[in-house]
Amino acid sequence: MVLDPYSNRRRFSPLVRWAILFEGGLGAAACLVGWLFSRPPWRMIEWNAAGLAWGVAATAPMLAGYWMCVWLPIRPLRRLARLVRWLLRPLLEGSRWPELLLISAAAGLGEELLFRGLVQNLGQAWLGTLWGLALASLLFGLAHPLTRWYIAIAALIGLYLGWLWLATGNLLAPIVAHGLYDFVVLLVMARPRRALR
Repeated sequence: MVLDPYSNRRRFSPLVRWAILFEGGLGAAACLVGWLFSRPPWRMIEWNAAGLAWGVAATAPMLAGYWMCVWLPIRPLRRLARLVRWLLRPLLEGSRWPELLLISAAAGLGEELLFRGLVQNLGQAWLGTLWGLALASLLFGLAHPLTRWYIAIAALIGLYLGWLWLATGNLLAPIVAHGLYDFVVLLVMARPRRALR
């Protein structure tokens, strides 16, 4: 948040506004296209405690994978982690946790409505369950084109989130898992430079 010099109120940074607009736009586009194909993704969300609990629990393996990328002595993964920190930290430094929470919630909702709620859903209807899952996972990876390793890792995360939706039957679970994972990672990235090696 930044201080508005004309009103002495805090307002959200341009990064937060852009992220919410972009990620929200993905979700809105997914809802529109899904509605046009009579498969609206919002109908796959059940707002209940079970979906929330599954989403929270499903965050742990993704965070374990993140920590493996950061700490294991596997050169390509370590280089990737350094690159991501180098790119994101300047954008996130000084961000407060409510801003990071909004960015993460928008990403979790918008991207899951698009990739699981629309792409995987339509892919399943047209190609079958496994091909729908594969298509959504591949497109999720390609939508994160930082490096080849990043695309591969994002595709694996997409596969995991797609499986989570299939296993629970509730799109809320991958929405929560995606948003919570992003929130924790963004909190780590936003820490001062001296806090990370």
